[in-house]
Amino acid sequence: MGNEPAYLLDVTRLISRLGQGPLTGIDRVEAAWLGHLQGRPHLLVARLGPVQAVLPPAAGADLLRWVAGDLSGLPPASPLDRLLRQAGARPRAKWALVRRAVIRAPRSGRGLRARVLRRLPGPVTYLNVGHTNLDPGWLAGMGWAHPVVLVHDTIPLDHPEFTRAGQGPIFRARLQSALRHAATIATISEATRADLLRWRGRLGIPERAPVIVAPIGTTLAAPVPGDLPPDLDLSRPFFVALGTIEPRKNHALLLDAWELLARRLPPSAIPQLFIVGRRGWENAATFARLDALPPGGPVREMNDLSDGAVAALLDRAHGLLMPSRSEGFGLPLTEAAARGTAVIATPLPTARALLGDAATFLPPDDPAAWAARIEAAAAQPRQVLQPVDVPGWSAHFETVSKAVMTQAARRGAPG
Repeated sequence: MGNEPAYLLDVTRLISRLGQGPLTGIDRVEAAWLGHLQGRPHLLVARLGPVQAVLPPAAGADLLRWVAGDLSGLPPASPLDRLLRQAGARPRAKWALVRRAVIRAPRSGRGLRARVLRRLPGPVTYLNVGHTNLDPGWLAGMGWAHPVVLVHDTIPLDHPEFTRAGQGPIFRARLQSALRHAATIATISEATRADLLRWRGRLGIPERAPVIVAPIGTTLAAPVPGDLPPDLDLSRPFFVALGTIEPRKNHALLLDAWELLARRLPPSAIPQLFIVGRRGWENAATFARLDALPPGGPVREMNDLSDGAVAALLDRAHGLLMPSRSEGFGLPLTEAAARGTAVIATPLPTARALLGDAATFLPPDDPAAWAARIEAAAAQPRQVLQPVDVPGWSAHFETVSKAVMTQAARRGAPG
């Protein structure tokens, strides 16, 4: 679209994720924006140690390649780096990017305005989609750049039991900063917007910025069967659970359901469960159960599959299983439904809004109901459903850009 704003995109989170395995949902949104801005007026900014480093667009292309697993272009680790245990991708990338910075500012961002506006046509918008680098001093100082903050969910406040210890207060401070200092706040779903407005009231923060809904897009990777483990048996019915293995994803229910199936079915008739995702946090009991799984059994954990391998599984699975207790959006739902793969999920507001009648909804505390539904589905040939029309990235980018331009017109261009 014409007259698009120039962006100062915060990539602090993506840099922190280097070398940490497949990207999570929030990571993918930051990467999508970075890809979208290639060829458009923009600069990048990241909090790297004691500085806010402003990076040229070319650094974004390198960062996209690095997060995809291609580490070419990273400087080799020196003997001192190895001695200090700084030889991984993340520390090497941080120092490589600091050296490429076109502007370095203190963590407060003091002095950035004039130097950024000399490099970008106005108006400039600071865009933060990663839930990081939201300190109040920094965000308040970025008022000249009409800060836009994307909020994915309020789970750390609504369900602190599902997050890392201590994350609740950290997230609260970041959310308060966004509510007080952002010029526009975007949410990824109507459910998250409702949660955000509720928390704005509970925190006693006056209404300042408009809160818009900009559903995130779904990227359907091409299937790459060759990336699957060679010993994987795809000849028998199988189901996929996709996402970080953390408490709110409720993998324990699926393990309970498979124990029920094992009690009433002969081994050859038990469908397979492929749990795909890296291990998260605060989930020791589930990790212990996964560690105790017998080799060659019907349940298998896979932590580092490529997007192409995941696509190959979803294209052949009898169903995606998502018994989550809370979600801001739920990308696995749209990734499966857009391929015509059956979905069995908990009836969260986001899931119902995205899929409507195109999914089977079951309660999050009834493993017997899940076992019965899974057994019935596995006894039939794999269903190929009508693909669901899911949100695309272009609509997300356009929604945010329109809101940015509206605010810029109301407030006047900086300068």
